[in-house]
Amino acid sequence: MTLHQLTTGRRGRLLTALAACLFAVLGTAPGALADPRPARAADCVSTPAEYRAAWDAREVRCVAPTLFGTTHTRGDTTLYPSGFWYAWAGSNTNLERYLQLRSRYGDQPKTGVGVLSFVGYPGLDSWDTPTDLAVYTLPPGVRAQVPAFETWFRLLDEEFGNTGAYPLAAQRDLVLAYSRLRKGEDVVGAFQDVTGCRRAQLLKGAAPSAAIGCNRSFLDALAAAGPSPYDGASSLDCFAGFQTRYTGPRNAAALRAALYQCQDAGFLNTGVGLGYNTYANPFVCRPTAAQTVRQRYTGREFILPNASFADLPSHVDIPLDLGTPGRRGFLTKGYC
Repeated sequence: MTLHQLTTGRRGRLLTALAACLFAVLGTAPGALADPRPARAADCVSTPAEYRAAWDAREVRCVAPTLFGTTHTRGDTTLYPSGFWYAWAGSNTNLERYLQLRSRYGDQPKTGVGVLSFVGYPGLDSWDTPTDLAVYTLPPGVRAQVPAFETWFRLLDEEFGNTGAYPLAAQRDLVLAYSRLRKGEDVVGAFQDVTGCRRAQLLKGAAPSAAIGCNRSFLDALAAAGPSPYDGASSLDCFAGFQTRYTGPRNAAALRAALYQCQDAGFLNTGVGLGYNTYANPFVCRPTAAQTVRQRYTGREFILPNASFADLPSHVDIPLDLGTPGRRGFLTKGYC
């Protein structure tokens, strides 16, 4: 039987249908790179040292769910800067994806920048801060939590008591703003809808201000909260400042400001425990403009109590080669 016969008429339609079924079974589609993760097995990477060995050997391995990964500025002694209450962490599925990047691109900047993009860093065209990937296990009794908006408000109630600073109606409005996105809408648009801060300026690196449209509730809540932990403050002092000094309406914009300022829940934060970026997904063989919003969601993220590396049972630091700022066209043109 000839190739022409196989691809025409009834047989051609049958082949197309079979291919569609295959895509459905494998979870891939044209333009996407198949996820080559091995089946779960007893030999999955289960220690930070094993992960580092797999990274160095450019091996694609499954990773045990007891391992977590956090990117941090080179030289830091804690997962997140010391003032932060909670640190953000990537799951074992993220760590598996990083091994795939390393296997595919080796020491090219696509590996290091791809990790930061997958995590959800904005401003990567010009990012020049030396950055490492910490891979670690958690101390006994410490658990990772899904950073949904509801989780944050429960943690705040547990820490401060029910102060009334985070009214249920405002929590509901915030959650609904992020959970009712229509096709083609993304979390940056949700952030704009809630806070007024214009998407285009945020993506260009502009700080929140009235000049980019941020509304009064959002800006007043930022001011009441005071300095961010990035500026030497602490998350708990920041939240306390918001709770006691903010006198405006306790609406969704004000609550979003508290999470933004005090716990690094930036404009790319999804509020559902998934990563997101407006850059090209490293695992979809298309430029950014041809990728759907759904394809730009990345891996699973968690939060856990911030800790010094010395207090972790075990960890390794992997330096990320980020290449030269301004020479990262793959962020928009695509990685493949």
